[in-house]
Amino acid sequence: MSPKPLILNLFEMNCVGHITHGLWRLPGNNRHRYTELDYWTELARIAEDGGFTAIFLADVQGAYDVYGGSAETALREGLQIPSNDPMLVVPAMAAVTERLGFGITFSTSYEPPFAFARRMSTLDHLTGGRVGWNIVTSYLPNAARNFGLSEEIEHDHRYEIADEYLEVLYKLWEGSWDDGAVVRDAEGAVYTDPAKVHRIDHEGANFRVAGPHLAEPSPQRTPTLILATASPAGAKRAGEHAEIVFTHGPLLERTVPAVREAAVAAGREATDPKFVVQAAVITAPTQEEVDEKLARYKAHRSTEGMLVHQSVPIRALDHPRERTIAEALEIEGLPADTPVGRKGAHETVGDLLDAVDEAWQDRFFVAGTPEVVADAIEHWLDVEGIDGINLRQYHSFDTVRDFAELVSPILRERGRLPQRDGTLRGRLSGTDRLPDSHPAARFRGAFEGVGV
Repeated sequence: MSPKPLILNLFEMNCVGHITHGLWRLPGNNRHRYTELDYWTELARIAEDGGFTAIFLADVQGAYDVYGGSAETALREGLQIPSNDPMLVVPAMAAVTERLGFGITFSTSYEPPFAFARRMSTLDHLTGGRVGWNIVTSYLPNAARNFGLSEEIEHDHRYEIADEYLEVLYKLWEGSWDDGAVVRDAEGAVYTDPAKVHRIDHEGANFRVAGPHLAEPSPQRTPTLILATASPAGAKRAGEHAEIVFTHGPLLERTVPAVREAAVAAGREATDPKFVVQAAVITAPTQEEVDEKLARYKAHRSTEGMLVHQSVPIRALDHPRERTIAEALEIEGLPADTPVGRKGAHETVGDLLDAVDEAWQDRFFVAGTPEVVADAIEHWLDVEGIDGINLRQYHSFDTVRDFAELVSPILRERGRLPQRDGTLRGRLSGTDRLPDSHPAARFRGAFEGVGV
């Protein structure tokens, strides 16, 4: 029996400070170069040489302004602001690679689906089918205000919008253009057979879209579908739609069976969704170098940045550790009925600070020599039951380069990083198109007889 292959993603964002708070200040870090095209092309080359499956690009639609009631600290920390569009760096990275995939985060809550459908089809064409879409609904209050709303869209309604958003996209990507619609008949002066292109005439609670889709069918048609989940509702949606499910170590035992059960209920195979966890790897040729690197990273971390990222409303560092969260909320004049208050008002500020640490001892954290790291990853695959990791990037480009040069050769030798060409979906499942069991497939041929 061949070894279980590793889905290996590099976790990135088109910004200075992503999820390693304060570490942009590390000597030699290139995070400030995120606005330069060369940053992304160099990163892509290193990742492809290291056998990475994809670079996964996170994104947000607003600033973190819950902490202290403003975005001041987020700006000072460089925490996901300033940030640029994740989609626009993909063509540059695709141009210098042949196999590397790209996961793009885009929200269903604020921009209409028709234009997004064309942008993703365009990227699927330009990359030769190497793109995936991380489906999110957005959660920052500032994001809602940026799109003309006074407050966040209510949770359940966001998910209702997302469901209809997906339906519209599936109709455009899978149903609007038949297979064989593009004939490219130069002698007959026909590029596209109009009889094989259809309006979708979608009319729903949130969207009205006539169609047809403007882009001709791309290599995957529907990009590889990615969903992150931590809730029962999210698990149901992931089981219905996701090909890759992002989850966290503490939630693994709850998430995996819930998603698989939902997949079967939706008519899919239980093994269709693949589970990818966020992981942290610090490695070097010797343990002494590993320890020195870990100490350097810890010395540069920003606890305040962690508080901002988790939208903690109180300025926890200004309070004594023994003070309760309820007392801190009262002192700062904040309502007791905030998420942090509801979660544990009786807990102390010290408990809160300990809980927002940088995951140095997380379930999927390893700091060791390359052999130790490779052993840990094989344990995660074979014992923990995951399918892949999103590698947290502490230092650009040391983190990805260390993995590519030190760990990847060992994993290749052990059969964990097979070299595969083709589309992103093809590398993951062996087929370029979504299977007939996926809900998107019901729109194939659904609009035959509908003109343009």
